[in-house]
Amino acid sequence: MTRLEPNLLLAVTTGFALVLVTLTASVYGAGEPLRNLLLAVICSGGFVLLNPVLMRLMKSQSRPPLIHPDSGGMTVWAGLFPMVVIVCAAIPVFWPGPDYGLLIIIAAVWFGVTVESALKARRA
Repeated sequence: MTRLEPNLLLAVTTGFALVLVTLTASVYGAGEPLRNLLLAVICSGGFVLLNPVLMRLMKSQSRPPLIHPDSGGMTVWAGLFPMVVIVCAAIPVFWPGPDYGLLIIIAAVWFGVTVESALKARRA
């Protein structure tokens, strides 16, 4: 590989942001740390494994990777994925106490979208 794949970099940065969300929700939230970790792993893995099956069942067209040469503006929009997940990681710090399981699920699905995009870009 002569250059770094931008979809892979997007997935890696969103993955680090998901780890940060899981850590802050475990430290500052009311949920158990093991449950939060399992939520992150199962939801992101489940999305990556089950979304292609669901798309086939719905007879939906295959989407291209998030970052590809045909659409230059999508790179900027794709950069919002890790930034929004990092902002979500700050929420438990400023409002400690409640259970942030839903926040972890949302961040895990967004991470799953970026992983799926990286896998599509690798196949292409």
